[in-house]
Amino acid sequence: MKVLFLDHDGVICLSSEFGSRFKNSEGLDSMFDRFNNKAIKVLNDIIRETDCEIVVSSDWKYHSNFSQLQELYKIRGILKSPIDCTPFYLYPEDYDEIEFNPKYDLEQNRSLEIKRWLRLHPDVTNWVAVDDLNMNGENFRWGLKNFVHTPFIREGIKQSGVKDKIIKFLNENPNL
Repeated sequence: MKVLFLDHDGVICLSSEFGSRFKNSEGLDSMFDRFNNKAIKVLNDIIRETDCEIVVSSDWKYHSNFSQLQELYKIRGILKSPIDCTPFYLYPEDYDEIEFNPKYDLEQNRSLEIKRWLRLHPDVTNWVAVDDLNMNGENFRWGLKNFVHTPFIREGIKQSGVKDKIIKFLNENPNL
């Protein structure tokens, strides 16, 4: 199974959409900011080319239940709904490999959530995490080696070269 660990803010919900939920009137639209239409197109291209599954790593998982996230993906026109979210809780053994640094609290926790999910799902053949938080395995001991950074929150997944990097991890690089 190929898995795309997907953050939302700064990846498919770009800064131009931040706060859009406050302009919406009801239902799921009032709970979440919009996804950028061009970012959705790029995501759908990736899904078509790789047949990957989506696992939500975004903190949006804390603000809804899983079925709402699945419905949101359908409403927003994404070809596949997520199959899961990364774990909500980490355990002491998840932190064994790192020296905790509060400066990188969000990055460390998200990286460790992804690592825990992968340990629980040995059927994964290829994977990549995409996030605007820097979880690069080359820079941090706790980081992820199969990682694509989207540092420009106005561009997210639309940034030049990002789509190709994601596809390469999912199709060509089974480094687990």
